[in-house]
Amino acid sequence: MNVPEERLEHTLALGDEGDWEGMAEHLRELLEEHPDNATVLCWLGVAERELGMDGIAYERFKASVAAQPADANILAICGGGLARFDDPEAESVLRTATLVDPKLAYARTMYGGYLAREGLFDDAFTELEAAFSLAPEDPDVLTERGVAFTLAGRLEEAVDAFYDACSADPEDGWVRGLAGLTLVSLGRIEDAFGDLLSAADLRPEDVEITLLAALAAAVCDDLERAYELIERARFRTVTGDLAIVEAVLDRVDDGGEASEEFLTEELVSSALRERLMTRL
Repeated sequence: MNVPEERLEHTLALGDEGDWEGMAEHLRELLEEHPDNATVLCWLGVAERELGMDGIAYERFKASVAAQPADANILAICGGGLARFDDPEAESVLRTATLVDPKLAYARTMYGGYLAREGLFDDAFTELEAAFSLAPEDPDVLTERGVAFTLAGRLEEAVDAFYDACSADPEDGWVRGLAGLTLVSLGRIEDAFGDLLSAADLRPEDVEITLLAALAAAVCDDLERAYELIERARFRTVTGDLAIVEAVLDRVDDGGEASEEFLTEELVSSALRERLMTRL
């Protein structure tokens, strides 16, 4: 028996409003009535992932794939969910999504992003350029193009792609941070400072980006801003993780040269790499 369209639309609307708990509750009720429904399983996985229940979400995505969905969007979502856990089945699921509906930009984006993170850049750019032709203003498409360019070492092109993504979604602090970190990697710290500061403002819970912005502020001789950012980071850091806050404070106290060395030689490479490998 198919899930009534009206009930499913009402349930998914809760997610659009940020009510992931409510969405999950409704989907669990639907799952009792439709225990092998791939669509219900997939969206329940999305809701539970948003609630921080990653392990359970993964099992939902596995179950959805096992139910053999024919919908490319469901396949793409599930494939992305499996990819977050480095499940080898992710590749075939994402590839199938692009074959089921080659004109679905989301599927091409998810598959291209997966291939880029696997280092298969020729195939990745084939998928991502196809996605770009289908949805040239979609922020996810633009972000994944930037990720692929960065991983491929094409940093100038990456910055352009990240800025396009920022224009498409000005409130996305994650991609703003990627733009700033890529500029630091290019040695353009003064250009990066504004982006890192914006990312820290948009993502106040992101202690790492706040501390990176503090170091960039010190390099740019904005010590008042640097110390303010350090205190913001300290306020949000649990006791056991205060060592990095103190390390950044020590470099800022030592001046711009020490801050630049710490930023460029010890922090930015790993920070950027980790963020690039975080899947949509």
